[in-house]
Amino acid sequence: MSLSAIVLDASMALAWAFEDEGNAYTDTVLESLAEVKAFVPAIWPLEVGNALLVAERRGRLNQAATVQFLALLWQLPIMVETERPEQMLGETLALAREHGLSTYDATYLLLAMRRGFPLATTDAGLRQAATRAGVPLFRQ
Repeated sequence: MSLSAIVLDASMALAWAFEDEGNAYTDTVLESLAEVKAFVPAIWPLEVGNALLVAERRGRLNQAATVQFLALLWQLPIMVETERPEQMLGETLALAREHGLSTYDATYLLLAMRRGFPLATTDAGLRQAATRAGVPLFRQ
């Protein structure tokens, strides 16, 4: 079975920004985007942006590196999904409670459940919740 799309969380994209966080799995996910689309919830750009800003403040990245990374990131086939706030909050909050996740992480799980696409994440807790919820994980 060939993949048409995946759900991508912020941890995965950030692993591409920081050389010491990348590994064979994150590289494979990135390479897969040559053939598949990635879907992300509306919170994703804010999570990525905040992590990059914090990295700048801690001296891990400079502004030029952030700008360059974002330019490369937006060349990828990443589709940002939007939802009505009341729908997002109700379902996301319930899912977060059920699986012991933050509401941020629950948005990725909910999107993967709705779309039926595998979830690509480096977050161990989110991977465990996906497995419990019957959501497939992106495999190498």
